[in-house]
Amino acid sequence: MTAPPKGAKMKIGNTIPGGSGLGDLLTEMRRASPLVQCITNYVAMNIAANVLLAAGASPAMVHAEREAGEFAAIAGALTVNIGTLSPDWVAGMHRAADGANQAGKPWVLDPVAHFATSYRRDTVAGLLALRPAIVRGNASEIIALAGGMSAGQGVDSGDTVASAEASARSLAGRTGAVVAVTGAVDFVTDGKRAVRIEGGSPLMPRVTALGCSLTCLVGAFAAIRPADPFAASIAALAIFAVAGERAGRVSEGPGSFGWRLLDALAALDPAGLEREARISEAVQA
Repeated sequence: MTAPPKGAKMKIGNTIPGGSGLGDLLTEMRRASPLVQCITNYVAMNIAANVLLAAGASPAMVHAEREAGEFAAIAGALTVNIGTLSPDWVAGMHRAADGANQAGKPWVLDPVAHFATSYRRDTVAGLLALRPAIVRGNASEIIALAGGMSAGQGVDSGDTVASAEASARSLAGRTGAVVAVTGAVDFVTDGKRAVRIEGGSPLMPRVTALGCSLTCLVGAFAAIRPADPFAASIAALAIFAVAGERAGRVSEGPGSFGWRLLDALAALDPAGLEREARISEAVQA
């Protein structure tokens, strides 16, 4: 397990800033089983749907332009992942984001490798202008999205989460979105408040589409906490971290980790989550 970044840190345990208990949020999400519209990439569709089902939410992989906007008004939340782009899919993403905004539903942007090509950069710029409630990405994606120089290569991050914290704070302040940076130790900020979340497993980067799936899980909690995307992001990341750590302890490698993560998500109970989650306040230096 990678140690958390150096600097001021205060353990806040199982209570999210604002007073929400992690166990209560997990119970509420499962009781509501929110419908989450997931516009995600070809690689991620199956595992993202399974992650949501295992955690207790209801996935819908609806991306076509002719129905994406209408469906976004029905769903509890929308997630948009630009992993495998095409003009038709981009049109569907815009329709869905517009539909979510008009219906007052939160939506989450996953800017996968947005720095790799001009098409991806232009697509993300257009989507960011539609004001997502939450942006979730790896360190390189967040650094580049904030206007910095990243060391990312394709979908893989070449930067540490610690090196992206200032960029995340800046991006959150500029866009009004909560920014979640995921990696060895996750970082979540709304531009004023920030936390770090420990957990997970070194096997997670060796299984495709787990980050994309986490974006969808963030959407599930945004659906039940539309007015508090900060709490929603922390809850989703903490749950993934605890489940990932549990799965990693009993996995033989990336193959068994994939299905053991689903089992760990399904088996996670509120008491276990509150006991094992490791969340600390990140005070800006």
